[in-house]
Parts: sequence; structure tokens; C-alpha cells
Amino acid sequence: MPCIARTSRLALAASAASLALLVTACGGSGSDASGPGDGNPVTLTFWSATAGAKETADAFNKTHTDIKVKFSMVPAGPEGVTKLSNAVKGGNAPDVATMDYSALPEYASEGNLENLTPSSGELVEKEFPEAVQSLVNLGGSTWAVPFDVTPIQLFYRKDLFKKHGVDVPTTWAEYRTAAEKIHAADPDVTITNFGGGDPALLSGLAWQAGARWYGTNGDAWKVDIDDPASRKVAAYWDDLLAEGLASKTPLWGEGENKERATGKVATIIGAAWSAGNFPVSYPDSQGKWGIAPLPTWDGKASTGMYGGTSYIVPKGSEHTEAAAEFIKWVTTDPEAMTARLSSLKTPSSALPANEGMRAAAAKQFDNSYFGDQDVYALAGEAADTIVPGWTWGPVQQQVTSVQMAAGGDHTKMLSTGQAKGETAVTDRGLNLDK
Repeated sequence: MPCIARTSRLALAASAASLALLVTACGGSGSDASGPGDGNPVTLTFWSATAGAKETADAFNKTHTDIKVKFSMVPAGPEGVTKLSNAVKGGNAPDVATMDYSALPEYASEGNLENLTPSSGELVEKEFPEAVQSLVNLGGSTWAVPFDVTPIQLFYRKDLFKKHGVDVPTTWAEYRTAAEKIHAADPDVTITNFGGGDPALLSGLAWQAGARWYGTNGDAWKVDIDDPASRKVAAYWDDLLAEGLASKTPLWGEGENKERATGKVATIIGAAWSAGNFPVSYPDSQGKWGIAPLPTWDGKASTGMYGGTSYIVPKGSEHTEAAAEFIKWVTTDPEAMTARLSSLKTPSSALPANEGMRAAAAKQFDNSYFGDQDVYALAGEAADTIVPGWTWGPVQQQVTSVQMAAGGDHTKMLSTGQAKGETAVTDRGLNLDK
């Protein structure tokens, strides 16, 4: 029988097939050998690459006697994913770890995660926005607890827009017009950096446009990466790049930072977490940057997500109840957010998925860089417009790899991603809906 759990109405689209596809990952949760009330504290091992995770664990240990957390920093990105996978296979995985939303279906369907429905299903249902629930509730079960929500926003140079008499765009058509006007007035300035290709950003923009890269039909996965909505997004950006209206400088590099720091780009397409990078990366531009909602295709407020982190219990943990208690604290207790952010040497603007944590996070952020705009309030408003229903598929990590090799051609990123997604699903022995 498949696992059964609460499922938000926004996760229903993924649930039908996922019930069958994730059945191999279902099973009994590990039992705590010791725990609250028996006088012997449980010791949890916790792996994460996120900044402030150690300090968060330390704060938990100071305020809890029945559970103690032993933290280990692990590499970010593919190296960290491989380390965790090997630990699960070797039977020495941690009790708690952090994981990107995009990797969850793959890990769950491979049997690498404990089913958190008994311990955390109700928590997720009651304490987190429905648009995020659909990322952690798969196959009718809860496989993770959300940490942050990552709505895409528009960061723009107020001085450049004023200088060139351009209004802040609310639609993508207006954004292109702004790009043309600014570049015509000053050929050294483009609307933004968008070179190199970033699969996570492309997926978020496709998400906003109404794409659904993964879906299900009965017991089969549907891969729809190269769909009309995504092609519209890819063509839009490929055209801006071809016409020199957007910079081909690769994202997330020294050249990109130099262009942004010296006023050579007028906007940045970023996420809620991006705001914390500005005071560090562009310190001389304080007061020049503003934040606005992401332009839309139809003028109605909407956005997608760019990244995002959740808390998981890897398969094999013998302390799932204690792990669930720690995860609940770290994802919903304001003291956890204060401990995390107050320890950081650089600002963080990560928007907690749990709304009760946001006030504590906002207190730790200096809004003066953005001319006293309320960064967290704006991010919260953006989060409310995330298009519901998106879910990731069981092979997204492989899709991302081939998309990154597409050389910044966004249209090619879709076609190669589509082909890889289909073959990867069948290679794993899963049913593919053609």
C-alpha cells in the first residue's frame, strides 16, 4: 500500500502518480532509543552547508536538555549532495540535514529519506504557506519541512531609471522598453546580467509564466520542460541577449559583480535572499538600489521561486521523533532565527517560510541600504504572489547538469533538459507519460 498523509490542495497534481512512484521510499520511521522523559538526552547529528546553522544548533542546545545536536558543516552544491548520498548508502547518515527543494523528489523516490508524515505532516499543513507545501508534500506524504521561501523580485538602480526618465516596469513588455531606452541613451549600460545560463533562475521565471516542468498521469511522470510557457520565457531572454540589451556576462562571477557595482546594469533579477548580498557586493551603491515586484506577462502580480532550502531526516535515523522536535524549533521558533542571523558576519535576507519567524528576521536586517524600504515586508508580499502548484521531478539534478552545459542558450536549455528528463525517468525504471 502507498504511504498516506495529509496533502494540500496545491500538491494534488503531483500526488496521484507520486503515491506509486515514492512507494519505495515509504516505510516505518526510526524509533528514538532514548528521549524526553527517560533522563538520557538524545544526541542528533546535523549536517548543513547553510550559514548560521552551527550557531542555531548551539542555541538549541542551550535551551533544551532532552535533545542535544552535534553539528557538522558539509560542502554546498553537488559535493554535499554526494556526501549525503554516500552516507545514506553506508548507513552512517546524519539524523537531520538541509536540502534544496529541487532535490527532494529524487531523494524521496530513491528511498533516501524518512517519511515525516507522522511527526511533521500536521506542522507543515498548519504552519507553512500552501505554495511551499507542494514542494515538500509528495505522494501524499511529507518528506521535509520548509525553511525559507524564495520569491523572485526586481532590484533596480533608482538613479539610472530617474536619469533616463524610465518608470519601474510592471510587465515584461515594459521591461524590454526600459532596456531599449536605457541602452539607447547609454550604450555602456544594459538592463541586467543574464549570461551563462542559470537553470534555477530559468525555472523560476518559467514557473511565473505558468509552466509546470513536472506532472503526473496515473502512475507515470510527465516531463514538460520544453513547454510553450517556458519557450516564451527563453525566447524573451535570448532575444535581449542577442540584441545587446542584456549583458552576456555570466551570472555569479567577478565580471557580473563588477558590472553591477559600477552601474553598468540597471536591474538584477534576484530572490528574497539576494537583498543580503547587496551591502557586501556593492557597498558603494547604498541608497541607489530599490526593490519592486517582478514584472509579469499580463500585469497581474505573480512570481516564481529561485532556490530554497528544507530540513530532512535521512533514511536510517534512529531518532526521528527527536529530529522532528529540532526541525520544528529551527523552522518555526523566532529564537532560532535570531540565533542564526545574529551570528552572521554578513547580512542575510532569507525569508522564512513560516510567517511567525519573519518579524525576528526583519529585526536583524538593516534597511538603510535600500533607502529604508522594508525588505522583509516586500519579500513577504512577493511570497504571497507565488504561482501555486509547482512541483519538482525525480530527475531534476540530472536535468540541471545538462542545462548548465548549454552555454547560456536558454532555448537550448529547455530542449536538452526535456530530452534528459525523459531518458533519466525511464533509466530509473519509472513510468514516463509521453
